[in-house]
Amino acid sequence: MKNIVKIIIVSALVAFTVSSCNDDFLNRYPLQDISDETFWKTPNDLRLYVNTLYSRNDLLSHEAGWGSIGIYGKDADDGSDTFVTLSHNTRLNGESTIPESGGGWNADDWVALRSINYFMDNYKKVEDLTSFDDVKQFVGEALFFRSIFYFDKLRRFGDVPFATTTILPGDDILFAERTPRNQVVDLIMIDLDNAVDYLPATTPGMRTGRVTKETAMALQARIALYEGTWQKYHASTPFAPVNESAKFLQKAAQAAGALITMSETAGYPALDGVGNEFGYRDLFNQTDYTSSREVLFWRRYVVGGMTNVWNRYTASGSGRGATKSLIDSYLKLDGTPVVPGYDDETLLNLAEGRDPRLAQTIQIDNGENYLWRGSNQLFIAPRFEGAAEERSATGYQLYKGHNFTLAGEQPAGQGIEGQIYFRYGEVLLIYAEALAELGTITQANLNRSINKLRERAGMPDLTVGVAIDPNFEFASLSPIIQAVRRERKVELAAEGFRHHDIMRWAAAGELIVGKTPVGAKKAQWVGFNFNDHPLVAAEAGAADHPRQDGFSSAVEGLVTDAAGFIKPFGDRLNGGTEGYKFILTRNYLQPIPTQQLTLNPNLKQNPGW
Repeated sequence: MKNIVKIIIVSALVAFTVSSCNDDFLNRYPLQDISDETFWKTPNDLRLYVNTLYSRNDLLSHEAGWGSIGIYGKDADDGSDTFVTLSHNTRLNGESTIPESGGGWNADDWVALRSINYFMDNYKKVEDLTSFDDVKQFVGEALFFRSIFYFDKLRRFGDVPFATTTILPGDDILFAERTPRNQVVDLIMIDLDNAVDYLPATTPGMRTGRVTKETAMALQARIALYEGTWQKYHASTPFAPVNESAKFLQKAAQAAGALITMSETAGYPALDGVGNEFGYRDLFNQTDYTSSREVLFWRRYVVGGMTNVWNRYTASGSGRGATKSLIDSYLKLDGTPVVPGYDDETLLNLAEGRDPRLAQTIQIDNGENYLWRGSNQLFIAPRFEGAAEERSATGYQLYKGHNFTLAGEQPAGQGIEGQIYFRYGEVLLIYAEALAELGTITQANLNRSINKLRERAGMPDLTVGVAIDPNFEFASLSPIIQAVRRERKVELAAEGFRHHDIMRWAAAGELIVGKTPVGAKKAQWVGFNFNDHPLVAAEAGAADHPRQDGFSSAVEGLVTDAAGFIKPFGDRLNGGTEGYKFILTRNYLQPIPTQQLTLNPNLKQNPGW
């Protein structure tokens, strides 16, 4: 009995920790009743243990709660310049305060790490009975999840304590300083090098539901790019006292390049939908990605098992909306930029002659964008009326990720659209960005990365000699870096990357401070009559469209700026004229709770707090 880890023992450890040492987030065993005398005997024991990591919402978000629309709501919910909710983001406005406790640093916020490290402390008991070949896949999975865990903490707090074993009360790490972020990423890279070595490669067309070698490579490229650019653009500030950016950018290019080489030699991974007019749209609305060559790792939802609620919102505005900042970034079909003041008086006008990804990302009343195809319901106008979670925040209503073939037939809360965690398209962008930041990108590099994405979209190639664009967002950067960033902004729109891109580029000064987000032109819907729209098959003398009264009243109440663009926050954001008040010396990282600093002063507070 002495080896059984019981909740009562865990509770005693917590009580001891709170009263006698600093941090209680690392010193509890996993909350499972595991008998070390009967467990840790077979590789299947390891499989069963690691299975619990896949179900942890703090490692792989289920995105199943009410109000969620999966990854496609993250750009708005986290706070960005490209998507907004109906309320302004408080962090972007500098309103965050130091919490007394919680804030991502509670004991419960470190349970996942304890579970992972408990596995790492015990898997060798099985290895001793069999061989490392029998256990290495599960070791690789645990290392993958430890990397996911630390990447989230790194983006929140910067320096964090790094532990590779289960921590007990009194261990030195509980009283130590945080591990510097560059060292944390070094350790993550080692974990992922090993994970890539240990994990099996994907068998295309076969789904196991488990991470594979390619997934670990994609995660490694993502993290290395994040840290490389963070250190480059925060250099010589308290946010990055050490600058090893080149090392991490090279690692990002190497990891992403290895996946591209796999694609070129074996055909996997690769982009889906090339040659399909709607290939980009259809990548994001599937219920099953088993046959996908692009989606490297995803979550399946099944009626009767785990389902999601996205279908409750994706046909309407979902309380979110794209901004004019995103819309202006889409090039014309010939690859040239739109000029300031271009014709965006209606949705049809702004999408005409533009990158096809625009009309496959937001709803356009072009007769091709559906609400539900089964009943032939086409998009006519944004939903400004109704409950807050069903309204469009900006008039640029999200289309990407809406399964118009199925969602209307699913009861609310029984959605089964798949959740994408990693896709090959992101890897192509990582490769190009890392090389552009290193100053070594060539036309051949672009042809094997970004130009593959442009081929699918039906856009001309990007060249290293790209011309200066009046819509470029960063005055001090080279045209090629800006062009690569623009491609990332467009290709990954609404997928949850933009907030973190702003943070790692130290770009809040250019993109956030003083900016008031705006949406579409309001005038196009003033006096709008549904029955007059060419897509509404209304007979002469027919009754008003069922949306008419609510829509007209809602449009009347929309607030605009001087140019007539919808202001989703009205005048609630600093009077409606001053824009966001993000604090550049503080808000790139979140604060350490005061309770933790009291328990361990060696942690020290983040810059500016």
